[in-house]
Amino acid sequence: MSNNLTLFLDTFFSTVRDVIPIIAILVGFQLFVLRKALNNPKRIILGFFYVILGLSLFLMGLELALFPLGSSMAEQLTAPEFIGAAIKASGEINWQAYYWVYIFGAAIGFSTTVAEPSLIAVAIKAAKVSGGAIRVNGLRASVALGVAMGIALGCYRIVVGDPLHYYIITGYVVVVIQTYFAPPFIVPLAYDSGGVTTSTVTVPLVTALGLGLASTVPGRNPMLDGFGLIAFASLFPMITVMGYAQITAYLQKKHAQRSS
Repeated sequence: MSNNLTLFLDTFFSTVRDVIPIIAILVGFQLFVLRKALNNPKRIILGFFYVILGLSLFLMGLELALFPLGSSMAEQLTAPEFIGAAIKASGEINWQAYYWVYIFGAAIGFSTTVAEPSLIAVAIKAAKVSGGAIRVNGLRASVALGVAMGIALGCYRIVVGDPLHYYIITGYVVVVIQTYFAPPFIVPLAYDSGGVTTSTVTVPLVTALGLGLASTVPGRNPMLDGFGLIAFASLFPMITVMGYAQITAYLQKKHAQRSS
């Protein structure tokens, strides 16, 4: 109990230190640039306290639960007794033996992205601004599908040991091509969708999975091979969101042709 209390207090005070610059900028601009008094200062102070308390509890939960859980799952999924014969006679790693890792990576990428608070906020705002042309659940599902594909492919890259830049360059070539053909209104949102996936829920589990996987796969370096999954998680949602818009536009056009 005392250890948890110490961890909470350390996390709380470090969060206060991190949030103070944000508070100073917001209050400073309000008082000295806009030269207007704060509306409901008591409510604002209470709100900042809730923010700090919530962040502290969340960061404490990451430290005690999500990080260890992600590492533990990676270690168990890549354990030789679970995988079986993962290395061929020539010493080459049999990537097919790690199929459970790919499935787990896709599942964890999809589920954490659907629960991502920043994505929910962006999807709601996008649906309002677009007048219903963009659906909240459709956008969330397309982003989550992109993250799932990216994490699965990133896990495959770690297992086979391919250079990261080959995948990233190819992915951005696809993004550039899609940008030309996708409906113009979806392009900025698709680019932003890559950023909202690197937030509070997705990053801890995905990072722990990548480091745990690189630590347990023979011949992999956690520093060189363990990182990079977040790049996949940011890249593929751009592709799937623009693909979602292209498919929707095609279906609407086809429906209009049938109606006429």
